[in-house]
Amino acid sequence: MADTFCVTITHCRTDGDKATLGFVVANAALGSEKDTMIFLSTDGVYCAVKGEAEKIDEGAPFAPLKELINKFVAAGGKIYVCTPCLKKRGLSETDLIEGATPAGGAVLVEWLSNGSPCVAY
Repeated sequence: MADTFCVTITHCRTDGDKATLGFVVANAALGSEKDTMIFLSTDGVYCAVKGEAEKIDEGAPFAPLKELINKFVAAGGKIYVCTPCLKKRGLSETDLIEGATPAGGAVLVEWLSNGSPCVAY
């Protein structure tokens, strides 16, 4: 069984419910002692842009997105943000929250090549 877990998220502004659920599952993976990474692409990059997560609150039983992200980062989770997706939206590393790192698709491929399970939202 793999000791790693991957969550890819392609929504934020377009579907806050999917972004929220992605971070819920990622936090659950960390809680299960899996080395966990989130890869944000397309609209999902906004989850890691300063000031954007504060706009997403799906309500009970889910915590607000910003709270889920803070919990994930504090617990040692890794957030990678698709570099070309940032550029397409006129964003850069300086727009990202602490704990988020721009990365190309090669990071995702390497992570999955080592046998990590992955879910997508």
